[in-house]
Amino acid sequence: MKMKVLAINLVAAGVVAAVAGGIEKYEPSLFSRAVAAGSAMPAAAMSAAPAAVGSPMSDLPAPRAQGEVTYLSGGVGLDEANAFKRVAKDYPLELDFLAKAKSKDEYLANVKVRIKDARDKLVLSTTSEGPFLLARMPAGKYTISADHDGNIEQRKIEIAAGTHRRVVFEWRS
Repeated sequence: MKMKVLAINLVAAGVVAAVAGGIEKYEPSLFSRAVAAGSAMPAAAMSAAPAAVGSPMSDLPAPRAQGEVTYLSGGVGLDEANAFKRVAKDYPLELDFLAKAKSKDEYLANVKVRIKDARDKLVLSTTSEGPFLLARMPAGKYTISADHDGNIEQRKIEIAAGTHRRVVFEWRS
């Protein structure tokens, strides 16, 4: 099974290419077309890129809801990634998904996310549409499970009222 990767793994010849339907692993010949189309970007470049002018909401996907949780998922392409970074602090929970690679970290999509509250009640079950997931949820203690290609990582967190919590999930590639 090919690892779905969102834009990164910068090496001498190129970068992983991103497309709306998912990302296929390293293809150097696609680097120029992907960057020109704005669909792939190295993680370092995404982090260092200046924020785009305009409303951050215009570059974000529509919010979704499950019970008391409202969430956004995505971050594919430079504009959307920057928009997610600009609004992240407005959400109590921010999840980032990365694959640790030898040359550079790679952003991941299609990560299955399950969040349970302190009573073991499932409050969110979704699949990420990009390397970022932002969630508005009540203060409390939660267990987050993130599954990438059958490799499950789990974190126990607490979100205090009025605070922001960033959790990074990393897998070895």
